[in-house]
Amino acid sequence: MTLTTEALAAHDDVDPDIRRFVAALNHGYGQFSDFAALPLPERRAAAEVVRAPWRAGGPVMAETRDGTLAGCRARFHYPSTRQGPRPALLYVHGGGWTMFSIDTHDRLMREYAARADVVVVGIDYSLSPEARFPVALDEVVAAYRQLRGEAAAHGIAAERIAVGGDSAGANLAVAMSLRLRALGEPLPAALLLNYGAFDPAPTPSYARYDGPAYMLTIAEMDQFWRDYAGEPATLDDPLVVPARADLTGLPPAFVTIPECDILADANRAMAERLHAAGVAVEACVYPGATHSFLEAVSVSPLADSAFEDAARWLAAVLRHAPA
Repeated sequence: MTLTTEALAAHDDVDPDIRRFVAALNHGYGQFSDFAALPLPERRAAAEVVRAPWRAGGPVMAETRDGTLAGCRARFHYPSTRQGPRPALLYVHGGGWTMFSIDTHDRLMREYAARADVVVVGIDYSLSPEARFPVALDEVVAAYRQLRGEAAAHGIAAERIAVGGDSAGANLAVAMSLRLRALGEPLPAALLLNYGAFDPAPTPSYARYDGPAYMLTIAEMDQFWRDYAGEPATLDDPLVVPARADLTGLPPAFVTIPECDILADANRAMAERLHAAGVAVEACVYPGATHSFLEAVSVSPLADSAFEDAARWLAAVLRHAPA
């Protein structure tokens, strides 16, 4: 659906630069005839095309390596030639567990690498509905284990690996930590959680920020949960819905909360529950930001500020992680 200038003007709670980003994406998807009705493989291919301009540019890496982790395609971004074991961030891309890739999120990963001076590793986990829960979670857990086990070979400090992601990726980052905690295995040093999909229950922000002017719609999010979970009963599993989990003992967390997002309330609630569970948490709300706003960093000072906030936190937490 393409929004007219008049329609956008009615939503002046959105930051002007973010609004242009949202309009550009909606226009891009509007170039495909009835995008929502396309077969999923065609929608995925179209999304890669529409998102391409937003992953371009940005920080130049000293080295980028493509490889595999846990059988998944992986990409390693090294921001500098600094020697010795370095801190790292395993980044899990969003897309409702059904779309996107390490290509659509390449700039996000390079931004974190350059700003926090960490190695950033992204993986292409298996997508739903072809591979429903727990396939993607199993792959993320296995990727973290392998990265930790092979850390020295990648120039990474095994004890200083953070895990993060956006939307569905943030869900998987928390679920991965819950799985490792239950098994008594080493947890990541930190969690970077960008506008995560933590709870399918409707909240006031669902109704307030529904619609294409705010990037993510209720209908899309409901479909994403169905595609990932399959049977409705699966939504009772806290590894699917982290809002249902006991969060005690999880790593320090940074929560990025766009104000104009249907998921805003769920992210505020997650930050509050982490704090109540004794987890060190920093939550930042960005007025005028929508879901996916970090991808607008090439045109948005607001997104730039959000990256700076998270990178400052990430660098500090990993610097002080036990060696």
